[in-house]
Parts: sequence; C-alpha cells; structure tokens
Amino acid sequence: MRRASSSWLLCVLMLVASAASAASELRGTWSASTHEKSPDKLHLNLSHPEDERKGRGQLGFTEPRASFQGLSTGDGPATFTLPREAGTFAFTGSFQDGEGAGHYRFTPSDSYLKAMASLGYASLTPNQQFQLAATGVTTQRIKDLASAGYKDIPVEKLLMVGIFDITPEYVKELAKLGYDKLDLDELVQGRIHGVTPQRVKELADAGYAKLAWDELIAMNIHGVTPAFVKEMKELGFKDVGPENIVSLRIHGVSADFARQMRELGFQDLAADTLVNFRIHGVTADFVKKLRDAGYTNITPEELVRLRIHGIDETFMRAMSKGDKAKGGK
Repeated sequence: MRRASSSWLLCVLMLVASAASAASELRGTWSASTHEKSPDKLHLNLSHPEDERKGRGQLGFTEPRASFQGLSTGDGPATFTLPREAGTFAFTGSFQDGEGAGHYRFTPSDSYLKAMASLGYASLTPNQQFQLAATGVTTQRIKDLASAGYKDIPVEKLLMVGIFDITPEYVKELAKLGYDKLDLDELVQGRIHGVTPQRVKELADAGYAKLAWDELIAMNIHGVTPAFVKEMKELGFKDVGPENIVSLRIHGVSADFARQMRELGFQDLAADTLVNFRIHGVTADFVKKLRDAGYTNITPEELVRLRIHGIDETFMRAMSKGDKAKGGK
C-alpha cells in the first residue's frame, strides 16, 4: 500500500480544520433601525437558519452604538462588528435612512466556553452561546448574581437575565427597599412591567409604601403612576387601597370623570361607586339627559340600576307621559 504523501495529509488536515471552523460559526440575516429619541442606540434583529427551521422569531435587542466597532449608519454599505465575551458578530450590509439590513457571521469564543464550563455550564450548544452573546450575558454577571443568591440558573433563564437586563445592581437596589426574597421569575416580571427602584420610591412617597410585589406589578401594568395618585388624592380619595386604586385605573376613572360627577352634585361618591359608574356606562351625559327628562333626584344606585336594565331617558320620558295620561282620566 502506498503511503500518503505529507502534502496530501496537509491538505486533508486543512479541509478538516476549515469544516470545523465553518461548523463553529453561525450565520444569518440582520436588520437594524435607529431612533431619533435614542440616537446613541441601535436596535438589532437577528435570525439564523436553525431558528428559522424551528419556526422561531428573530432575536431582537437594543445596543449602545459605542459597543460596535466600525459602525456607520449613513446611507450606503456597512461593515461593522459587535464583540462580546461569548463571541463576535461580524456584520455586512447597508443602511438607508436609518434602516439597515444584511448578513452576519457569529464566531463563538473558546475562552468563554471554558469559563462557562467552570461555572457549571459544560454543555453549551453553539446556538445557546449565540443567544448568550446576543443578550450580553457575561460570566461576571453570572458570578455576581450567584453572590446575590441566584445560583445554578438554568441556561434558558440566563437568556431571560440577558433579554430583560437582570443585573446585580437591580437586585441590590430592590433588596434595599425591602424586596430581598424575589425569585428570578419575579425579577423578570418586574423588568417587563417597568418596576424600577425609582418607581417604588415614588409610589411610597405618594402613600403606597411596603406594597406586595404583585401589587407593584399590577400598578405598573395598569398605569397607576404617582401623578395619577396625586390627582385622585386632590379630589379627596386619600385612603384608597392598592386594589381599589388599580380598579379605578382599569375602569377608566380619571380625575376628569370624577370632577364631572362632582359638578353634577355627586360630591361624596366612593371610589367603588365611580367604578360602578364606569362599568355600567353611567356618564355625565346620561345623567344630564335624565335630568332634562324631569328626573332630577335619582341616586347613584338608581342610576346604575337603570343602566343595568337598559333604561334610558327616552324610556323614562315615555313612562312619564303614560303616567300623566293615566292621571288625566
């Protein structure tokens, strides 16, 4: 048997190395946009064949422009990179009027893979490394979160840590405010709904101190802002509990609505009565039309009952005429 020549063996080794390098890279398409309100940031959407095959959407994130190397969003061709601890994204494409698109190549970092293995993540796939890079999950953040009590976080939750920016600083600030026993899902929920340490302090100053975490979440979901609380307090609603203040917001009881009812003579309506008005459609216009029809002394409870049963001023006028006709016989 002939021995393979050294040059032939070298060619084979080069082909194997090339194939291994190609397998370690992830390629896909990107799109990007800039915003006038945040000119120092770029929003990116990344997709790659594996996600497309599995029917997944794009991975989107916003990054400071300073994080990129060689980035120019002026009209024309664009070539730039985004270096991360987990690997490097290399982009080619073009921009037009602040919108960009093209192709990217992601090269995973071997040192990151080894560092992650030492932290207990010994079986990261290239796709997971790609996602951790895109969401900016560093080994230092994992260590800091572990020091704060969040150890052995599963990979899928590490992605949530990156996507929703769960930082050790966020954890520590909330702990100082009394929220020191939150699990990772609750922290993610807080980020999703905009519960910041600043918002917690503002609501406490407005009279809602030491709220339960789910109450804070509910307030942020439904837009119970310190400004809204102040407006309602100025109208006399000073001791409205967290559940009721949320209910006011859910059902659209605004300061203007409360003022309209007061102008109609309903000076001491409770918060739950105003909520009932909104639920059943008791408006200022409805009250005025009934009064024009001659019903000037209807109570709030009667107004709600009329609306529940679909009785309006037209029906009441007809009833009034009928009663007058009977009285005339």
